[in-house]
Amino acid sequence: MTGFVELDVRPILRAGGEPFGKIMETVKNLPQGQGLRLIASFKPTPLLQVLGSQGFTHQAREIGGGDWQVDFTPGSAAGKAPQAAPARPATEGNWPAPIQELDNRLLDPPEPMVRVLAATESMAPGEVLAALLCREPVFLFKELAKRGHAWRGAFEPDGKTYRLLVRIGGTPGEAA
Repeated sequence: MTGFVELDVRPILRAGGEPFGKIMETVKNLPQGQGLRLIASFKPTPLLQVLGSQGFTHQAREIGGGDWQVDFTPGSAAGKAPQAAPARPATEGNWPAPIQELDNRLLDPPEPMVRVLAATESMAPGEVLAALLCREPVFLFKELAKRGHAWRGAFEPDGKTYRLLVRIGGTPGEAA
């Protein structure tokens, strides 16, 4: 039977923080054969895929008041870093104008990432999506690369808004 290291990220979320880094640090430092028991104020759907790609299975259940407990159990591939495609700048050639624009600045994590990924699912190769975010979406970049999309991004002159462009089916890239 697998033992679990418990991580309650509700205080981080209540304070307006992003718990993904703490979660991944905890996963990285799990003792051999241990799983992660995550307590959150929402069902962490994007995290299910992220840890699933690292070999973890999960069981999720609502524990009341909108809070969730998710037990991540390591499989044979758990803890091994996924092999990402080499990053190449997405600056080659001209990009078409975005066909869709999302303003995700007022959304709590992981909703901005969920909305961007959902929008890309209905777009055709070569089309461009624009999204406004309140931070650089470093964890989203890995998911875009896995799906074969290219991106460009930078902070606007206000220093608070990150503008992301995603080209569907493009070459995986990084902020340019």
